[in-house]
Amino acid sequence: MPMEQNVPLAPLTTFHIGGPARYFSEGKTVEEVREAIRFAQAGQLPLFVLGGGSNLVVADAGWPGLVLKIAIHGIEEQTEKGKAVFAVGAGEEWDSFVGHAVQRNCSGIECLSGIPGSVGGTPVQNVGAYGQEVSETIASVLVLDLRDGQVRELCAEACGFRYRTSIFNTTQRGRYIVLQVTYGLTPGGAPAIAYADLKKHFAGRSMPPTLAETREAVRQIRAGKGMLITEGDPDCRSAGSFFKNPVLSAEKFHELERRAAAKSLPVPSYPALAEQRKVSAAWLVEHAGFHKGYGSGRAGISSKHALAIVNRGQATATDVVALKEQIQQRVEEIWGIHLEPEPVFVGF
Repeated sequence: MPMEQNVPLAPLTTFHIGGPARYFSEGKTVEEVREAIRFAQAGQLPLFVLGGGSNLVVADAGWPGLVLKIAIHGIEEQTEKGKAVFAVGAGEEWDSFVGHAVQRNCSGIECLSGIPGSVGGTPVQNVGAYGQEVSETIASVLVLDLRDGQVRELCAEACGFRYRTSIFNTTQRGRYIVLQVTYGLTPGGAPAIAYADLKKHFAGRSMPPTLAETREAVRQIRAGKGMLITEGDPDCRSAGSFFKNPVLSAEKFHELERRAAAKSLPVPSYPALAEQRKVSAAWLVEHAGFHKGYGSGRAGISSKHALAIVNRGQATATDVVALKEQIQQRVEEIWGIHLEPEPVFVGF
């Protein structure tokens, strides 16, 4: 298996930021993944597993050990108990798989169209958007357990899915490498039109939209917010939504409402997780003074979406972290809420 040295990581990320990997390799099979792990262990090298590079902030110094890019491909389909079951290699491009599922007239992930990255990253952060989450359709995740080198199949319940989290990025962070994800989709199912932007897009239609129309609508909406990778769009050089939508207790939410009322502002929110409220991080950011297009430096806020920090050209990870901390500090001062970043920070 080829092992490269001092490979720039910036071109492998949507942010286009970060230094080199001391060692870099692609694992196209389970055995190649095992071989790379043995190499890292033999040299006592820190290991970082790279997927599609869409949700990362890589340090300016890069990564001092081995970066292993998972490049396992393939889509297998079968029918089980009325469900269309797709077993998908972790290295497959996520949006391409969504397109494949929609083409097969299978519902369940159509609202997750346009999200950059690989299939292997979707269970890690329980990727979600426009009213859907992958945890609603994931049947199982095939993983390599770094504790003993064994391949295991974890059922959805064992993955511990919650809002933007799973065992893979919380309690068992660093233990498993995702090799394949199996999704159970609904043949001939109706698209999910629950999100406000989608309802607005299809308002006034006499016929319900098809899965293909819904997928295209989601991609258009994402493009309008700079959340679709489009060649030549400077707002695309980002890690996507930079902060998670906070989920507040009733007490915290009432405190937020009190602070907002003092400024004559209504708080947009929606129910989440039993007696808690999920609040728009973008609203908090904008009403803390960080408007769309904010900043004149190399790192700033997207001109299309207040929740995206963008690389305006030659930005460094240091620039991004400084802006991140500025936003967090100001939001906490004004609204009493600490924003949690969504990207993975590598090499810090």
